Amino acid sequence: MASSSSLLPNRSTIFSHPRSIIRSRDLRSRSTGRSNVFLSKLGGYPPASRPLSVRSAAGDREAKDPVSEDGVPSTLNSSTYDPSAIVSSIRYHAEFTPSFSPEHFELPKAYFATAESVRDALIINWNATYDYYEKMNVKQAYYLSMEFLQGRALLNAIGNLELTGKYAEALSQLGHNLESVASQEPDAALGNGGLGRLASCFLDSLATFNYPAWGYGLRYKYGLFHQNITKDGQEEVAESWLEMGNPWEIVRNDVTYPVKFYGKVVVDSDGRKHWIGGENIKAVAYDVPIPGYKTKTTINLRLWSTKVPSQDFNLQAFNAGEHAKANEAHANAEKICYILYPGDESMEGKILRLKQQYTLCSASLQDIIACFERRSGKSVNWEEFPNKVAVQMNDTHPTLCIPELIRILIDVKGLSWKEAWNITQRTMAYTNHTVLPEALEKWSLDLMQKLLPRHVEIIEMIDEELINNIISEYGTADLVLLEKKMKEMRILENVDFPASVMQLFVKPKKISRIKPKQKKLLVKTLEPSGMTVDEEVESEEVESEEVGSEEVESEEVEPEEVESEEVQPEEVESEEVEPEEEDLGDEEPTLLKSVRILPKMVHMANLCVVGGHAVNGVAEIHSEIVKEDVFNSFYKLWPEKFQNKTNGVTPRRWIKFCNPDLSTIITKWIGTDDWVLNTEKLAKLRKLADNEDLHLEWRAAKRSNKMKVVSFIKEKTGYVVSPDAMFDIQVKRIHEYKRQLLNILGIVYRYKKMKEMSAKERISSFVPRVCIFGGKAFATYVQAKGIVKFITDVGATINHDPDIGNLLKVVFVPNYNVSVAEVLIPASELSQHISTAGMEASGTSNMKFAMNGCVLIGTLDGANVEIRQEVGEDNFFLFGARAHEIAGLRKERAKGKFVPDPRFEEVRKLVRDGAFGSYNSDELIGSLEGNEGFGRADYFLVGKDFPSYLECQEKVDEAYCDQKRWTKMSILNTAGSYKFSSDRTIHEYARDIWNINPVMFP
Repeated sequence: MASSSSLLPNRSTIFSHPRSIIRSRDLRSRSTGRSNVFLSKLGGYPPASRPLSVRSAAGDREAKDPVSEDGVPSTLNSSTYDPSAIVSSIRYHAEFTPSFSPEHFELPKAYFATAESVRDALIINWNATYDYYEKMNVKQAYYLSMEFLQGRALLNAIGNLELTGKYAEALSQLGHNLESVASQEPDAALGNGGLGRLASCFLDSLATFNYPAWGYGLRYKYGLFHQNITKDGQEEVAESWLEMGNPWEIVRNDVTYPVKFYGKVVVDSDGRKHWIGGENIKAVAYDVPIPGYKTKTTINLRLWSTKVPSQDFNLQAFNAGEHAKANEAHANAEKICYILYPGDESMEGKILRLKQQYTLCSASLQDIIACFERRSGKSVNWEEFPNKVAVQMNDTHPTLCIPELIRILIDVKGLSWKEAWNITQRTMAYTNHTVLPEALEKWSLDLMQKLLPRHVEIIEMIDEELINNIISEYGTADLVLLEKKMKEMRILENVDFPASVMQLFVKPKKISRIKPKQKKLLVKTLEPSGMTVDEEVESEEVESEEVGSEEVESEEVEPEEVESEEVQPEEVESEEVEPEEEDLGDEEPTLLKSVRILPKMVHMANLCVVGGHAVNGVAEIHSEIVKEDVFNSFYKLWPEKFQNKTNGVTPRRWIKFCNPDLSTIITKWIGTDDWVLNTEKLAKLRKLADNEDLHLEWRAAKRSNKMKVVSFIKEKTGYVVSPDAMFDIQVKRIHEYKRQLLNILGIVYRYKKMKEMSAKERISSFVPRVCIFGGKAFATYVQAKGIVKFITDVGATINHDPDIGNLLKVVFVPNYNVSVAEVLIPASELSQHISTAGMEASGTSNMKFAMNGCVLIGTLDGANVEIRQEVGEDNFFLFGARAHEIAGLRKERAKGKFVPDPRFEEVRKLVRDGAFGSYNSDELIGSLEGNEGFGRADYFLVGKDFPSYLECQEKVDEAYCDQKRWTKMSILNTAGSYKFSSDRTIHEYARDIWNINPVMFP
């Protein structure tokens, strides 16, 4: 094979190829008379008589037919290309769209040229897709998310275009192999965990099934962070994914929108409000094509970057030496899109996060509205807006879409409040992803008032609308119930109620004048006859008078004197008399008043529920918790709003492309590759689960994938692991509720028991395991970072213990991302999804593992519940407390009734005694101790579930020893994973929430 440097493109090789000739034609335009010089970069179809334009969907243009009049196909498919045409295209880009010097054609340059070649193919289908949508004026869904965790794009794109083999051959001719070229691509640092991965799976499914949709997000320059693992644990450094450019994105310099912060609200002479002054920035669109699988449809992910005009650079200040001041406006604008989830413990961090959220909402809605107006032509009917637009808010981050849409409709478009509110509610929908209180965002009202003054006015109006709804539903007969509902459901927390509502709770001020207690005195009177006569005389004891709850000084009244002759009165039984009240006017209610020492807050999740027409959870158990707990009062008021949409993952990326060995086996035994689009066909594997020939092939594919991981771990960590051991994997965001701590403490117990045995006993008692961890702890989450440090310390100890050898290895893979997942998941044999029951909304990694034939160990939490139902109870290792038990177990702990298992105490003591290094583990272990208090009392029930977890792990070992049984379990996991395709989820969203239909090209 020729070397890559010998195949360096030069002008002679480019111009000699018949399909890559730069054709120059002096064509007179019919209308302008201008000459057009253009390049034909792609072979395999007639030369173009017009350039391939990359146009903005937000710009003015006429809809065009899918096939142009000059014969250039407006859509391309795999039959258009052959390897020689691809070679020409790659050479062209290496020469004419260079990012590197011309002397060499090494891997980085080969990657960029290859990616740009693929992008050319995508652009043709991309333009045709939106030309057709414009022409048909279809209803379109817009998916707004702070995260899109795309992963690498090259292999996914050529896979969806069915060009993998042809690109592999073309690159081979150029001296490279496809896998090496693809490995040069950095993961797009646009997300962190399941939220962003789900959003990306949804885009893939939307494109694959021809749904008209776009994604909107932010273009983070430095991502969340790049994770290094050092002797001190996790170290965060900025991501560098954009450092060399991104060949997949196209900047739309003509698609920019103003975004405002601060300022003030003024009212003009017509009574219309205007938001003026303040800080103004520009949001600039960067578009990324998202191709569907085996379809021409290519949809768009539009990412916003932020800047200000050059004129905002203060040249005078710069020349005066005040360089920071000179660049202040630019720095303030650009930093909005620097980091995903900037630390928000400081006020500056909070402001930056809120700016990010508003930028996403404002720029996206302005773009959506511009598209609606353009497609509507001269007669814009705003009542039609919800019939053409569906906006899905992925979690609470895009909540400001609600007041922003109302602001635009009222202040800019001139609609009334009633019209704008109705349109907004019919347009917006909200996906809830968490039941954790800290993740249900609440923003400081004072901060929002300062940064977004007009939006606070609108939120106050929405809050009043909600209060009126509550009063209308529950009436005023039971004011205690009414007050409870309003406090539970209000958008504004610790904010005084409107005067009209306060009036309902006003009670008349009364003065209670309690009549004196009457005491009867039996007086013996001596009659002239000498007889004594008994006579009852009333004596008054005046008690205090009360006005409200204030005491009034009492008057002392002496009893009446009664004449008697040396006979003392006898006291008899007293009688109480009803008090008399006097009306002194109205008393101000105290229960509805705000508490000055508490902050005023805006509940973003409540605003989402109120401002949209649909609310969905992401797994059956989660959706029930949403209805019965998180939003119970809202559910009782609007039950029709609440739905379940169990998450899913795309089978293209997560089986077909990342696990080609297994994909080939599935296709062979099912008899078709149609399962990639119709995952229901995976269920056919159930009937084949006992076939010994399938078992052999299945295990061979798993072994091949494990060998790749052995090499990967050696490269990333330096550790050498055995492919003969069970690969036990937990990869996900590091959080206490996900309980990586439970996993590593279980490993510590396993290690302790091994050390107590002889070498012979160890070998006979334990299945060899490689325990793999991965995931990022948020930079300011101290406890999560402590867990990372603890895992790495345990690994360093065990992995260097000669007594243990290959019986047990503990590996923490640094910088876990989509590309790492694509290596680890196909090789996995056991995967841990062990969150505290009731705390994981769904999870999506559990679905990816099951699809790849991995057996799960987990609690009945999130989508685990449904996965267990589909794969079969015997093929899922279940342990731990159930969701309905959790609250009671925490109360039991608070009362001091919890008795820890002796094995748990053994492990805690071992850790505290310093068996795994000198790192101070007091805070980490201390969180598992005590009965109450913040950061203590084992809130996530690690100690409670520990014995159940250990016993379940013993069952895992037993099953793994029987490889025939284990292989069958693995096959049945893949067979039962069919339900967890994002294709199924997207069909449900499209039908039940968005009301959109697939649009097929003619």
